[in-house]
Amino acid sequence: MKKIMTFTVICLVATATFAQNSAKELLDKVAAKVESYDNIEIEFNHVFENVEADIKQEARGKVMLKKDLYHLYYMGTEQVFDGTKTYLIIHEDEEVIIQNVEDMEEEENITPSKLFSFYKNGYTYEMGGIKTVNGIKTQEVILKPIDSDSTVDNIVVSIDNKTNHIYSISETGKNSSKTVLTIRSMETNQPISEKLFIFDDNKYRVEKKYTISEPN
Repeated sequence: MKKIMTFTVICLVATATFAQNSAKELLDKVAAKVESYDNIEIEFNHVFENVEADIKQEARGKVMLKKDLYHLYYMGTEQVFDGTKTYLIIHEDEEVIIQNVEDMEEEENITPSKLFSFYKNGYTYEMGGIKTVNGIKTQEVILKPIDSDSTVDNIVVSIDNKTNHIYSISETGKNSSKTVLTIRSMETNQPISEKLFIFDDNKYRVEKKYTISEPN
């Protein structure tokens, strides 16, 4: 009886290990494909919901990516990352907030730079279900933070089976909040200017006279 139980445990562990490896291999496949592109332009829907607090916010946005560099347009703001600093341009307040990359890395949020690679550290993996959403067949991969102090309960990455691109990322917090990013369109290797990923200091500081908040 003991031998049978031991064999059963071994089989269960082996199955779980295989499932985790398969889930990570799928994510690695998606990441490798994305990394092969020179640049990417993504239009997306973003929804934040907290039922307990009776909050639901929906918005559309666009982001241009070139490796780790990005230029994000979202809810009337722009955010530029030049590889060293982020520049959050708030047009309504005529303000620019500058943040060092070291400060960004301390945050738990998934930034555009990490959109296709955030999964690589700090998570366990398992295959979820296969679903058809808006006519698109997707494979879900479920990520759970290894850090027990994380504010995130789980992240579900839905992958388009046909293109091997990410269709959506759904993050559920331990406070029952839910954030869903759905990719509406994705164009690759477009002719773009390198200036898109450079903050024009003179334009905002001198010409527009925006307030500039720099890191300490």
